[in-house]
Amino acid sequence: LSKDIQLYINSPGGIVTSAMAVYDTMQFIKSPVSTICMGQAASAAAVLLLAGEKGKRFILPNSRVMLHQPSGGVSGTTIDVEIHAKEMVRIRALLNEIIAKHTGQEVKKVAKDTERDFILNSKEAKEYGIVDEIIYKK
Repeated sequence: LSKDIQLYINSPGGIVTSAMAVYDTMQFIKSPVSTICMGQAASAAAVLLLAGEKGKRFILPNSRVMLHQPSGGVSGTTIDVEIHAKEMVRIRALLNEIIAKHTGQEVKKVAKDTERDFILNSKEAKEYGIVDEIIYKK
């Protein structure tokens, strides 16, 4: 019998490749991962929040979630910039698929919602399918 792993999240986000490593691990391991947002789960951290085990994704009442498209900067030759731009488009599509898969939203809606910073309070995060429950007390 696998014991739940609890992942407490209060993060402004971070590097997408690092988040994908954690995401893939969460999906791979046998133990269910319960996610709990305290404060905020923004950007890459929001993806980890919504990727928790269905029914075990929680948020505290005054917390917020922010989703958006990946951002980055690159310099170099025209071809190098083009290569990195294509990769950013690929990553954006991948993230939209992941968000849609775990929230039940349509990919098209996720893509539109995340064109700019998409900030949700705890109630909105639950309605969107990012979390399952708002925790008011133990």
